[in-house]
Amino acid sequence: MLTGAVMFVFASCSRSGAAEYSPVNRVINNSDTASTALTGNGITGDSTAATGVPNTLFGIPLDSYNIVTGRVKRNQFISSILSAQGVDWNDIETLLRDNRETFDPRRVRTGSSYSVLTTKDTLNKPEYFIYQHDPRVAYVFSLKDTLAIYRHDAEIKRMLRYSSGTITLSLWETAMENNLNPNLSAELSEIYAWTIDFFGLQKGDRFKVIYEEEFIGEESVGITRIHAAEFEHAGSTIYAIPFIQDSTMSFFDTTGASLRKAFLKAPLRYSRISSRFSGGRMHPILKVVRPHHGIDYAAPIGTPVLAIGDGRVTSTSYEGGAGRMVRITHNSVYSTAYLHLSRFGPGIAPGVYVKQGQVIGYVGSSGLSTGPHLDFRFYRNGSPIDPLKVEAPPVNPVAPEALEQFRRVAEGYISLLSTISY
Repeated sequence: MLTGAVMFVFASCSRSGAAEYSPVNRVINNSDTASTALTGNGITGDSTAATGVPNTLFGIPLDSYNIVTGRVKRNQFISSILSAQGVDWNDIETLLRDNRETFDPRRVRTGSSYSVLTTKDTLNKPEYFIYQHDPRVAYVFSLKDTLAIYRHDAEIKRMLRYSSGTITLSLWETAMENNLNPNLSAELSEIYAWTIDFFGLQKGDRFKVIYEEEFIGEESVGITRIHAAEFEHAGSTIYAIPFIQDSTMSFFDTTGASLRKAFLKAPLRYSRISSRFSGGRMHPILKVVRPHHGIDYAAPIGTPVLAIGDGRVTSTSYEGGAGRMVRITHNSVYSTAYLHLSRFGPGIAPGVYVKQGQVIGYVGSSGLSTGPHLDFRFYRNGSPIDPLKVEAPPVNPVAPEALEQFRRVAEGYISLLSTISY
């Protein structure tokens, strides 16, 4: 199945001539739905008159109405917005009751934009209310003789893109410098979470990636799929090759080893290392030299802390200078501890089994702490070891009987990645 995917990507690349860095946009799928047109706090039409000025929205002639725009405030209801615009409460009740299957007023989002279209006569009567739930979905309320609510889904253009970047400070900043969707850095971080320490990226590290991105008009609304990637870090090149095995798509290196390891490289996604593992460190509060058997990650209070691997929670307690702490036993050899938490994660208690990546607590400053951070500790056979030096074995490599097919897939993707320049 993935062999076919490689051929499809290659055909798209050939037709678009994608060999340079500037991302190549290739439309590979279009929806047949209507386009939305609300952007920011204003309103934009979906058709163009002879003057080049948009004059309709969802088929509504904008020039025929006065338009009031706004955003949903915290704890504000659609009913109160409609009422403030002069819509009768009986009509509001009927409208929301009869269109429950189309629109759920309980799911209205704070900050979402809306527009009220009123007549240009002295009555200034509201005839349409347009609620932009998100970039993909809008709801049109007809307030005329026939009360109704219609859902409109945006026209989504899916582009096949080829991008690269060279690290200056961080992966996220590099994505921003290259005008890439910020979600791309998050997707790459997820794929390489077990093989690259993103807190230890070096200036000059670089990446290439082939992916699909969705657009509404000119606005990017998300990354839908990473096809393949190449990351050069600390002198090594690590490929991410997708392959379906046991009905599940995973990423593998060129040898067929899974990029997913037994443990995450770090227990939280966005932070910096403020103190490393040491046999002797001056304690910042006690002012005495003593071992620091962990890695301190400075991060804002409330930052989610993740279990680095599957395991069972052995304790959740307040332990003196360690503050609120969670201990997890992963297997007969390895265990971990997470110190100075502000609070424990939902449902986290002794005896609970947790999965890799599950939130087990939140960064805090409990116990002996000079500021918000996570003190993360790793143990092998009960003895502390440096978490940054743990080499965890890969999980579920490509099965021997599938290696030949995998190599064909890998060769295709590597060939495509080689056409992308930095």
